[in-house]
Amino acid sequence: MQRVGGAALAALMFVTSPAAAHEPGAGAAPQTLVPASAQSAAATVDAFHAALGRGDVSAAAALLADDALIFEEGDAERSKAEYAAQHLPADAAFSQAVAPSVTRRTGGSRGALAWIATEGRTTGSYRGKPVDLATTETMILRRSGGDWKIVHIHWSSTAKQ
Repeated sequence: MQRVGGAALAALMFVTSPAAAHEPGAGAAPQTLVPASAQSAAATVDAFHAALGRGDVSAAAALLADDALIFEEGDAERSKAEYAAQHLPADAAFSQAVAPSVTRRTGGSRGALAWIATEGRTTGSYRGKPVDLATTETMILRRSGGDWKIVHIHWSSTAKQ
């Protein structure tokens, strides 16, 4: 898939406030299967997307571990600094322009690690072009002190027809 403005379209499926991240898309309630032990990690994922949706790249970056690895549409950024210097601003711009919805979310945790996997749909327009994508995202988080930090993101998407 072509990267738009340096950002993969998949990066933007959940840009909402944390509460809105679980609102249904297309009238159907999302299926959410995240155990209590991973709820705070899921809240960190929601906060990351909310920051992107506000265009607050500093807040989004603050939720990433320094050694974060981001896979996006076949490319890789191997640190928070690399992502912040390359695709984070474009991902935020895209996030501000589209309407994401979550259709399914699962997750879990073990010790200081958690994973959150989300499926959704992103619609709207960006740079004058229509956007209608089925999206998937996996985030792995590590607890540092009392906070969760995102250590890995894997985004992908496909155009809906």
